[in-house]
Amino acid sequence: MDLSSLPLISADSHVEEPSYLWVQNLPASMHDRLPPELRRDANAASTFAQRIGIDNAAEAKALTDAARSAGASDIDALCELTADPERRFAVMREDGISGECIYPSAGLYVWNLEDGAVGEACCRLYNDWVHDRLESRSPRFRCAAMIPTWNVEAAIAEVRRAADLGLAAAMLPLVGTPEYNHRQWQPLWHAIEEIGMPVVMHQGTGHSMLFYRGPGAAVSNLLATQSMAPRGAALLATSGVLAAHPGLHFVYVETNASWLAWAMNTVDYYHQAFQEYEGWVWPDLAEKPSDYMSRQIHGTFQYDPVAVAAMARTGTSPLMWGSDFPHAEGTYPNSRKSVQEQFAGVPVADAAGMVGGTAARLFRFEPEVLTTPV
Repeated sequence: MDLSSLPLISADSHVEEPSYLWVQNLPASMHDRLPPELRRDANAASTFAQRIGIDNAAEAKALTDAARSAGASDIDALCELTADPERRFAVMREDGISGECIYPSAGLYVWNLEDGAVGEACCRLYNDWVHDRLESRSPRFRCAAMIPTWNVEAAIAEVRRAADLGLAAAMLPLVGTPEYNHRQWQPLWHAIEEIGMPVVMHQGTGHSMLFYRGPGAAVSNLLATQSMAPRGAALLATSGVLAAHPGLHFVYVETNASWLAWAMNTVDYYHQAFQEYEGWVWPDLAEKPSDYMSRQIHGTFQYDPVAVAAMARTGTSPLMWGSDFPHAEGTYPNSRKSVQEQFAGVPVADAAGMVGGTAARLFRFEPEVLTTPV
């Protein structure tokens, strides 16, 4: 087997929730407390169709005309197609992908809510919807459950409910309130580890992404947002969370992964150097922080050749490729080409883990997903 025939599982794919998912299914009393990002920009429809595999203008018009006659907006009609299994299968065949780990899009902003009651309702609503529309329809879709973090007891209850539904992962905001080394999270870590789910944390969740304004702000804000991943991973490692929960895996989604090698070296060096200052290093871990990170921390990327080049330091398990479909910065419809370019010269066995094997293991895909065509 060579790179051209490796089965691909995207560790980072998305569904686009239509605006009416939230408005039609939540009590009217909650509507004015929803974040504005849950309401779609109607002007986006003209650029969205091609991103989800509709190149034919007549087809897009027919779909949106039908939606208007049913009272839906053009953009909501197109968003609905990302939750249509047959539409996704067509895209996967075109892109050479065998399975997808699927996350929300608009729902990523739910954790910015201060109102915990609204946040919990939104999480439950999304989880039921994505289970009904995708998770329950095919073993090729492994969907993450949004976990409400305003109350730890409610978070544990929703983790257990999501597991009973069959959802694949527990999705938490990348930035926790309080931070994830706080003792209040310990019962949640225990519950997730016991169930056997990975924890997924998508960039930009749990905090404002507007670090800068003005010239250069868009790209610089993205870099600043992704920098939350090494900060969070280092805290989990050095605080002893990973050591105390060896079965717990954290997947940092859409943060790229080249930061892993730098973060591993940095925390190892200072964990040792700060031993010279009495009481500074606490807890004093049995292993180097990077040992825990290499086993339990993962980062997804669409295009990150630096991460691939640094795999001698990080190992291959932390590196997980994803297409980011259907977002504009994703690799669709050229995912197979992108993978071949990035992993050229990498031993096939190593590449196999990074482009699908690790995702299959963590998200518990059925073996036939990797061995049979879509």
